[in-house]
Amino acid sequence: MNTMTLWHISGWEFAALAAAALLVGFSKTAVSGANTVSLAIFAAVLPARASTGVLLPILIVGDVLAVLTYRRHAHWPTLWRLFPAVAAGVVIGTLFLVWADDAVVRTSIGAILLLMAGVTLWRRRKAETDGEPDSVATRSGRVKARSYGVLGGFTTMVANAGGPVMSMYLLSAGFRKLGFLGTSAFFFLIVNVTKVPFSVGLGLIDGHSLLLDAALAAFVVPGALIGKWAVNRINQRLFEQLVIAATIIGGLQLLLR
Repeated sequence: MNTMTLWHISGWEFAALAAAALLVGFSKTAVSGANTVSLAIFAAVLPARASTGVLLPILIVGDVLAVLTYRRHAHWPTLWRLFPAVAAGVVIGTLFLVWADDAVVRTSIGAILLLMAGVTLWRRRKAETDGEPDSVATRSGRVKARSYGVLGGFTTMVANAGGPVMSMYLLSAGFRKLGFLGTSAFFFLIVNVTKVPFSVGLGLIDGHSLLLDAALAAFVVPGALIGKWAVNRINQRLFEQLVIAATIIGGLQLLLR
C-alpha cells in the first residue's frame, strides 16, 4: 500500500494531523468521544484506507497515557462483560465490510451514534443514577452490555469509531467521571492493541506509516496532560453533556460527509 510519509504532506496538512493527535490525547483523558473529530481530520488529509492504519498507533499512545492516569478507577466486571460481545461485533463488522461501500458504512455508523445519543438523553431525563454502577449485574444490564458491546466492536472494526458507542454505554450504565475514564481507558487499550496484527496484515501499518506516527505521537502527550488538567475542573453534569455533544457531532459528521 502507498502509505503517507512526512515528505508526502504539506506543512498545513501536518499541522492538521498534529492538532488531531493533540485532540486524541485530550479525548482519552478528558472528554471521550471527542476524537471523532480526529477521525475526520485524518481521513481528510490522508487517503481513507491509509488513515485508519496511521491513526491506530496514535490512539494506542493515547490509551496508554489514559491507563497510566486512571488505572485505579477501572470497573473490571463491566470490561469482562463487554469483551465477548465486542469480539462478535468485530466479526460482524468484518463481514459487513465485505459488501458495504464507504458511503453505506459512514451512514450506518452515523445513524447508530445519533440513535444512541438520543436514547441516552431520554434515559437520563427519566432518572439519574449515582454511585457504583451495578447495572451489569441485572438481566437488563447484561442485555444492554451485550448490545453495546456488539455495536462497539462493529464500529471500531469498520471505522475506528467505537469510542462514542462505548461512551453512550458507560453513561447509560451510570458511571461517574473517573470510573468512566478508567474503564474506557483499559477497554480501548486492549481492543486497539488486538487490532494491530490485522492492520499489519492488511498493509495498513508499515515502516512509512510508523515514521509519521512517531512524529505525531509527540503531540498526543501534551493533549493528554491538558485533558488531565481540564477533567478536574469539569463537573459531572458538564462532562456528560460534552461527551454526548461530541457523539452527536461525530454522528452528524459521518452522515453529512
